[in-house]
Amino acid sequence: MMANENVVFVGKKNVMSYVLAVVTQFNNGNKEVVIKARGKIISRAVDVAEIVKNRFVSDAKVKDVHILTEELASEDGSMSKVSAIEITLTRP
Repeated sequence: MMANENVVFVGKKNVMSYVLAVVTQFNNGNKEVVIKARGKIISRAVDVAEIVKNRFVSDAKVKDVHILTEELASEDGSMSKVSAIEITLTRP
Protein backbone atom coordinates (compact mmCIF):
# COMPACT_ATOMS: atom_id res chain seq x y z
CA MET A 1 0.00 0.00 0.00
CA MET A 2 1.10 3.58 -0.45
CA ALA A 3 2.04 6.16 2.14
CA ASN A 4 -0.79 7.74 4.15
CA GLU A 5 -0.29 11.23 2.74
CA ASN A 6 -2.04 10.06 -0.44
CA VAL A 7 -5.10 8.84 1.48
CA VAL A 8 -8.24 10.85 2.23
CA PHE A 9 -10.47 9.30 4.89
CA VAL A 10 -14.09 10.35 4.35
CA GLY A 11 -16.13 10.99 7.50
CA LYS A 12 -18.99 13.20 8.63
CA LYS A 13 -17.85 16.57 7.27
CA ASN A 14 -19.51 17.97 4.17
CA VAL A 15 -18.57 16.51 0.80
CA MET A 16 -16.73 19.61 -0.40
CA SER A 17 -14.23 19.36 2.48
CA TYR A 18 -13.08 16.00 1.13
CA VAL A 19 -13.18 17.20 -2.49
CA LEU A 20 -10.83 20.03 -1.47
CA ALA A 21 -8.53 17.55 0.28
CA VAL A 22 -8.31 15.34 -2.85
CA VAL A 23 -7.78 18.30 -5.20
CA THR A 24 -5.05 19.60 -2.86
CA GLN A 25 -3.29 16.22 -3.03
CA PHE A 26 -3.30 16.39 -6.84
CA ASN A 27 -2.14 20.03 -6.81
CA ASN A 28 0.76 19.04 -4.52
CA GLY A 29 2.03 16.76 -7.28
CA ASN A 30 0.58 13.41 -6.25
CA LYS A 31 -0.35 11.27 -9.26
CA GLU A 32 -2.57 8.98 -7.19
CA VAL A 33 -5.00 9.59 -4.32
CA VAL A 34 -6.96 6.94 -2.39
CA ILE A 35 -10.39 7.86 -0.99
CA LYS A 36 -11.42 5.57 1.90
CA ALA A 37 -14.74 5.28 3.74
CA ARG A 38 -16.69 2.85 5.92
CA GLY A 39 -20.33 2.02 6.50
CA LYS A 40 -23.00 4.59 5.73
CA ILE A 41 -20.35 7.07 4.57
CA ILE A 42 -19.47 4.97 1.48
CA SER A 43 -21.90 6.92 -0.70
CA ARG A 44 -20.20 10.16 0.35
CA ALA A 45 -16.84 8.76 -0.82
CA VAL A 46 -18.36 7.94 -4.21
CA ASP A 47 -19.73 11.49 -4.40
CA VAL A 48 -16.28 12.90 -3.61
CA ALA A 49 -14.65 10.85 -6.38
CA GLU A 50 -17.28 11.85 -8.95
CA ILE A 51 -17.18 15.56 -8.07
CA VAL A 52 -13.37 15.60 -8.27
CA LYS A 53 -13.43 13.86 -11.67
CA ASN A 54 -16.27 15.81 -13.22
CA ARG A 55 -15.74 19.32 -11.86
CA PHE A 56 -12.22 19.92 -10.61
CA VAL A 57 -9.64 17.53 -12.08
CA SER A 58 -10.99 16.69 -15.53
CA ASP A 59 -8.08 14.37 -16.41
CA ALA A 60 -8.50 12.25 -13.24
CA LYS A 61 -9.56 8.65 -13.75
CA VAL A 62 -10.74 5.91 -11.42
CA LYS A 63 -7.86 3.44 -11.42
CA ASP A 64 -9.24 0.96 -8.92
CA VAL A 65 -12.11 0.34 -6.52
CA HIS A 66 -11.80 -2.11 -3.62
CA ILE A 67 -14.76 -3.16 -1.54
CA LEU A 68 -14.05 -5.00 1.67
CA THR A 69 -15.29 -5.85 5.13
CA GLU A 70 -13.39 -4.63 8.17
CA GLU A 71 -13.80 -5.95 11.70
CA LEU A 72 -13.91 -3.28 14.35
CA ALA A 73 -13.98 -3.64 18.12
CA SER A 74 -16.94 -1.85 19.65
CA GLU A 75 -16.85 -0.18 23.06
CA ASP A 76 -18.08 -3.32 24.85
CA GLY A 77 -15.26 -5.34 23.30
CA SER A 78 -17.34 -7.29 20.79
CA MET A 79 -16.32 -7.38 17.14
CA SER A 80 -18.58 -6.03 14.42
CA LYS A 81 -18.15 -6.15 10.66
CA VAL A 82 -18.35 -2.95 8.66
CA SER A 83 -18.32 -2.53 4.89
CA ALA A 84 -15.56 -0.33 3.49
CA ILE A 85 -14.50 1.08 0.14
CA GLU A 86 -11.21 2.35 -1.30
CA ILE A 87 -11.41 4.38 -4.50
CA THR A 88 -8.07 5.10 -6.20
CA LEU A 89 -8.00 8.14 -8.47
CA THR A 90 -5.05 8.81 -10.78
CA ARG A 91 -4.06 11.53 -13.15
CA PRO A 92 -1.43 11.45 -15.88
